Amino acid sequence: MGVKIKDIPLIDRPCERLILNGVESLSNEELLAIIFKTGTKGLSSKDLAGQILSDIGSIKKFKDIKYENLSKIKGIGQSKACNLIAAIELGKRINKEVDYIKDVKLTSPEIVYKFYKEKIGDKKQEYFYAVYLDTRKKIIDDKLLFIGTVNYSIVHPREVFKEAYLLGASAILCVHNHPADSALPSKEDYDITASLVEAGKLLGIKVLDHIIICKNNYYSFLENKDMSF
Repeated sequence: MGVKIKDIPLIDRPCERLILNGVESLSNEELLAIIFKTGTKGLSSKDLAGQILSDIGSIKKFKDIKYENLSKIKGIGQSKACNLIAAIELGKRINKEVDYIKDVKLTSPEIVYKFYKEKIGDKKQEYFYAVYLDTRKKIIDDKLLFIGTVNYSIVHPREVFKEAYLLGASAILCVHNHPADSALPSKEDYDITASLVEAGKLLGIKVLDHIIICKNNYYSFLENKDMSF
């Protein structure tokens, strides 16, 4: 039977060690034990944390873990799974250079890159977003319109501009990721950009840019003077 937290000397308990020595002094196991709060039958929260770390293999793998996978692990119920997923997401948001895109005024493609690289920069499939702006180039909202294969997205202009009308947007910015390391546009990227620009001219809603995101770089059609279709 595992040792219970209450049986561990006070000075060696995770919360007490955090208070006395600072959070930096705690091991990954101890940090998880604090998030879990309680253990399970036969295991203290610290023992359970050690078991989970062993099962998953590396603390870095927690970055992409899903609730559905975590809740299936023995000893992790709904509450513990939610606590851990929430803690992981909070950590991600703290480290984002741009943590919120709505109401941001678009002054450069780099702002868009900094936000979306955290969101889709390391995805294995292509995610296509349309970002909707008002007359002052202030972002109203964004919509995920398509998840494609690893190398090709097909987005119909109808879906892009339908959302623009619903939101009362006057301009659109398109964003999608390349799962490969290169952000350089493909022929298909040029084709979809051209079709959206032409549709925008007919509908009176300007397509300002199309930005392709990779984990460590981006390509802006506007910056590279590729929007003159």
